[in-house]
Amino acid sequence: MTVTHAHQLKEALHTLKETGVRITPQRHAILEYLIQSMSHPTADEIYKALEGKFPNMSVATVYNNLRVFKEVGLVKELTYGDASSRFDFVTTHHYHVICETCGKIVDFHYPGLDEVEDLAAHVTGFKVSHHRMEIYGTCSDCQKGHH
Repeated sequence: MTVTHAHQLKEALHTLKETGVRITPQRHAILEYLIQSMSHPTADEIYKALEGKFPNMSVATVYNNLRVFKEVGLVKELTYGDASSRFDFVTTHHYHVICETCGKIVDFHYPGLDEVEDLAAHVTGFKVSHHRMEIYGTCSDCQKGHH
């Protein structure tokens, strides 16, 4: 598991705790699988991947947990016209502010750039997968002249 993935899992578990959702081993495993899987798995695929670890888990359990994650905003359900929905872990929207002098990177949370993706998709006809934004400047320490 990469550092980013581990961090995303930690944030996701924190979100669940804050919203009062009990973190069961199954939920933990489903989240972890979703975060690591870049392929937007179906509930069936998640079930098949985890049934060895949780023999008493049913497809219904997976669906119910995905619904819980969806309600708290951790997971998006993507329907592509075929019968089976795919599920996508929603990465929290944060951007990086980078100091050009010392190279320090600070996370900057800003929720409102979904509409930029929507607009880009609308104008160009692209199916947009994601975007990156980086902001550059000089951090307060470097402005004061000490690193």
